[in-house]
Amino acid sequence: MSNAGRILDWEGCFNVRDLGGLGGVRPGALVRADALDRLTARGWTSLTGHGVRTVIDLRNDDEAGVDHAPRPADLTTVRIPLDGIEDREFWDVWWGTAGFATPAYFRPFLARFPERVAAVAAAVAGAPPGGVVFHCGLGRDRTGIIALVLLRLMGASPEEIAADHGLSEPRVRAMYAARGRPYDSREIEEYTAGLGTTVHELARSAAAWLMPQEYLRAGGLSGAELAGLRGRLGA
Repeated sequence: MSNAGRILDWEGCFNVRDLGGLGGVRPGALVRADALDRLTARGWTSLTGHGVRTVIDLRNDDEAGVDHAPRPADLTTVRIPLDGIEDREFWDVWWGTAGFATPAYFRPFLARFPERVAAVAAAVAGAPPGGVVFHCGLGRDRTGIIALVLLRLMGASPEEIAADHGLSEPRVRAMYAARGRPYDSREIEEYTAGLGTTVHELARSAAAWLMPQEYLRAGGLSGAELAGLRGRLGA
């Protein structure tokens, strides 16, 4: 499946794509997205028409909004706040910085919060039959962390994962423009230039560092859950 073919048009969202075709992920099994509570009725129809039956919301409790259109009753929604925002020792370093909008924080986050990441993986493994969509607000950062781990587990290369991460940037720009909000990428560019690297290389290096099976086992995922996860995502 080409990158263009993976991008999904769900009315009300801007940054939705199927992860099928990356590594051994089966098309329709796993979708990443921005905030789904903005979906219109047509958007929800597109979601269920794609085969999705489980939604995993990675946002903090204070971020969840009221659905703009009724959420289908046959969807299972699981809320797993990924940030662990109460850990001030970690977040006082990253919160509000340009690095928080880049994969520079992915590896430190993964090292700090394996149990939270494994909880999301367990939710995917244990979901009812059908596709799973996971989302945060923009569909770029927290969603990017989970995509990195699951794609690496399924055999995607660091280069594939970094390329997928890069697809979010123009979608986020479009989202900000549509909502009349300013989006200035210069801060991110200056931040990465100061590190002597790029957003793409930060994502690639984080993916290359991760040993996904060992990481998820350390976070509490059992061997049976790992096997189940691979089985439900694979062809």
